[in-house]
Order: sequence, then C-alpha cells, then structure tokens
Amino acid sequence: MWPQIQIWGRELGLSQIGVSGIDLSSAEPGLQAWLDAGFHGSMAYMESHGMKRARPAELVPGTVSVITARMDYLPADTPLDWLARETARSLQPGEAVVSLYARGRDYHKVLRSRLQKLQDRIAEVIGPFGHRVFTDSAPVMEAELATRSGLGWRGKHTLVLSREAGSLFFLGELFVDFALPATPSVSAHCGQCTACMDVCPTQAIVGPYQLDARRCISYLTIEHAGAIDEALRPLIGNRIYGCDDCQLACPWNKFAQLSPLADWQPREGLGAQSIAKLMAWNEAEFLRRTEGSAIRRIGHARWLRNLALAAGNALTSPALPESERQALRQGLAAHVDHPDPVLQEQVAWSLARG
Repeated sequence: MWPQIQIWGRELGLSQIGVSGIDLSSAEPGLQAWLDAGFHGSMAYMESHGMKRARPAELVPGTVSVITARMDYLPADTPLDWLARETARSLQPGEAVVSLYARGRDYHKVLRSRLQKLQDRIAEVIGPFGHRVFTDSAPVMEAELATRSGLGWRGKHTLVLSREAGSLFFLGELFVDFALPATPSVSAHCGQCTACMDVCPTQAIVGPYQLDARRCISYLTIEHAGAIDEALRPLIGNRIYGCDDCQLACPWNKFAQLSPLADWQPREGLGAQSIAKLMAWNEAEFLRRTEGSAIRRIGHARWLRNLALAAGNALTSPALPESERQALRQGLAAHVDHPDPVLQEQVAWSLARG
C-alpha cells in the first residue's frame, strides 16, 4: 500500500511524503521551555492547547499514523539568479517586499485540497477510514512530524531543511487510524554554519534552534496585531508581509526546487511593487486583490500598518528618489485620521521619520 500512496502523492503534486508515528513525548520538554520563555509572544493559541500539539491521538482520537507531506513553492519561471535578486530587494527602500510563499494562492487551501484527494484515493482501495487533514491549521507539531518522517532535518532557524529542496516548501499532514510503516529520519547537515542566525535583521534566532517569535519579522508583520516595538521598526526595513532573510542566506536553498503548480505564480502587486502604490489600495481593492491569498487574513488595517512602517523606513534613505519620497508622504497623509489607533500611531511615527 505504501508504494502506491507515494505514487498517488506525486500525481497530486506533493513533492515528497513520509510517515511518522504518534509518540512525540520527547518533544514535549522543548515545547514547554519555548512557551515558558514567552517566545510565542501574543500567539495565545500556542499555549492554550498545552501539550496536545505533541499528542496526535488526543487531537484526533484513533490516530495511529501520520502521513506527512512537503510541497515546494518556488514558481516554475523563477530565474536562475533568484537568490541574488531576492536578497537585493531589501536594499531597494521604496519597494515593498512580500515573502515568497505568500505571493500566490493561499497554501492552506492548495495543500489541504491535495491531501484530501490523497485520502480519497486511499479510501477507494481500503474503504472508509478515520482521518483528518491539517496544513498549519491546528495544534500540530508539523516540523517535528516532518523531521521524524524523513522530509528533512531541523535547521538552526527552526525551519525544516532538505538536501534536495532547501526549505522553500509547505508542510501538511494526514492523520489516519491505521498503521503504516514509519519512514526513516535523515541526519542533519547544518554543521558549523550560522548564516541564518547572522543575517536575521532583528536577531530573532536567539540561539541554534531557538526562535523568539516576538522579534521575528514574520510574526510582527502577520501574527502581531498591536503596535510594533519602536526599537524593532527600523530593522524591519521594507518587509511588509513575512521575511525570507534566514532562508535566502541558507546555503541549502541553492537546491530549492521549482514547482510546476500555477498556484504559486505571484499575483499582480505582490511581486515587485512600490510601497506607495500598495498604500493606495482601499479596503475593497485589498479584498479583491487578496481573495484566495494568505495575506487577506491580516485585514486591511494591519496591511496598511506594515506599509506605513516600511514607508517611514524608506523616508530615511538618501537613496530614495524625490518623486517616491513625495508619493510616500502623500500615502501616509491619507491615513492620518484612520479609525484604527494602531495605524494612526504608526503613520504619525513614519511621517516624523520623513
């Protein structure tokens, strides 16, 4: 059965699949220590489920095995020098940078759909069975399951790394109530490299395999709803949704795989675009352009907060052309009286910077 499941996974666009058991008890102390340190920030849901994350059979009673999946997301038409191009984008003050993974369709929908189809194919052969599909959508230790099942190893930035694919992939799981042979884990290959730790703009990787989300730009621009710490604002630069710096610096991402799926092609405005143009989107346009995108869930006000912060940073750059400087000031001025107090404060801060 397992060889056939692997074939079906490939046919459904999954880049690799594996199988993990459900005893994750050895991961519980590390999870508890991370929570005790407060590294989860305002993500209360990380704490509210307690150790259920490490106990698949408590989350979905009857679970016996977990089928894990990785799905590569680098668009098919990505140029060979993409690493250099993406790295250089953070040096263009007037350009808004959206994390690579979020420029196309919402990965939750794409990967969840493929895993559900995999379940359907299995059920056609063995009959109905207990199952549940997850993609970054429940208290599941996805990276732990992925590493245990051989999809890769845990990098020092805490992301899963593969010798064949770097780290530019999504993870998903299919919990099942029947036994499958676990696939072997792989050895780690980070060695003495600390490139990801050294490059992090906010030094959020506080030690090997330890991430303080409260300093992470991805957390700050996506998960954090309130005002961003003023000491961190200049370090965020022109990143308006997520951050890829630790991945761009990782030597293994020269092996990142291209995906044939059209879902990951950048939407208009989410590839190369100026901060000023994105600030001009009203809420209706924001909702229209982000329909089916992971970005929509942060809402228009938080989107504008991120853009306003990036605009404030851009205004301090002597390399910014005067025309762009004027456009950014106008864009900020348009939101001075916005009803959202967090955005109001951010706009005032950014105008003062300029």
